[in-house]
Amino acid sequence: MTNLSMDKKNSTPDHDTPAFPNAVPKKLGNLIESLRDIQRSEGELPPERVLAEKLDVKRHTLRKALQVLRELGEVEPAKTGRRANSPSGTVQSGRIAQSTNPLEVMEMRMLLEPALARLAALRASPAEIERIVSAAKSPAGMNPSEADQLFHRAIAAGSRNSLASELHVLLHQVQNDSRLRFADSDSQTTPERVAARDAEHEQIASAIARRDPDSAEKAMWGHLAVVQRKIMSRLGVGSVDAA
Repeated sequence: MTNLSMDKKNSTPDHDTPAFPNAVPKKLGNLIESLRDIQRSEGELPPERVLAEKLDVKRHTLRKALQVLRELGEVEPAKTGRRANSPSGTVQSGRIAQSTNPLEVMEMRMLLEPALARLAALRASPAEIERIVSAAKSPAGMNPSEADQLFHRAIAAGSRNSLASELHVLLHQVQNDSRLRFADSDSQTTPERVAARDAEHEQIASAIARRDPDSAEKAMWGHLAVVQRKIMSRLGVGSVDAA
């Protein structure tokens, strides 16, 4: 597994983070609290245009509030996933899906995501850890694939590495391409598998919350290995080398 040499003490955020990085006007503070409420209830913030209409504020005021939350580590960096989510990024992921296969996607996920879990254990803010822990258990009413990706996105955000987060977004876009048939449909995902997956997620989240990068990396690798074996079984592949 990836062994990132990092100074844990220097990489771990200050747990005594103040409510705001600097004194802010009351109106802006109220807006920040409204954004936090939306994020808690919906799991993630909708696009700026939707937020501005919903909260009846101007875009430049909204961006000031979002910047405060970014400085606190409560919202992903503005550029995270931007290129991968753009129309050109979607076209790029479609082209990749035509030339790859599910096993190659899993190989890349197993190279990238354990490292993201390790970085999250070292770098994630208390608010980011709270979101990771909350997302570990599938929210009621959310379909299994969305719940799974919500958890993995929370870890990518907590890694505080924008480039790695963009690669993570691209990988999941390729994975979600229907032509690739990466996974079973939501209708084929049994409650037993969802419960087992949630237990795996909770093990990863617990290690991140404990600031234990070795255990977080190991737990993520083990979780993805389960998914890899399931894909190999579905494709009738005896080993990765035989793919």
